[in-house]
Amino acid sequence: MPTNYKDLYNLGFGDKNLETGEIDDQAISNNGDSEKVLATVVATLYTFTVKHPNAMVYATGSTNSRTRMYRMGIAKYLDEVINDFEIYGELDNDWEEFKKDVEYEGFLAIRKKY
Repeated sequence: MPTNYKDLYNLGFGDKNLETGEIDDQAISNNGDSEKVLATVVATLYTFTVKHPNAMVYATGSTNSRTRMYRMGIAKYLDEVINDFEIYGELDNDWEEFKKDVEYEGFLAIRKKY
């Protein structure tokens, strides 16, 4: 979703509520598909930034444990992702280049220009 800042988008995802059609980022499905979800998010990020090359994409978990899961997913695939994206971690309302094993509050991905 776009934000109030130029070229800054909020990446939100979750389970679709079948009654309302809304995305529920608080849902807990416990179906063991977290790797598949993270892979889908990364694929979506690639597709989105092809269409919006100046986009900065922000993400954070709806809970601390989800933010931790996202951090671990980024860390796991960091060597591949940094070929195409600059990845930053948010810490105390400031940004730094993403480092493994730092408990960030949020994440920012910017597609590298070639």
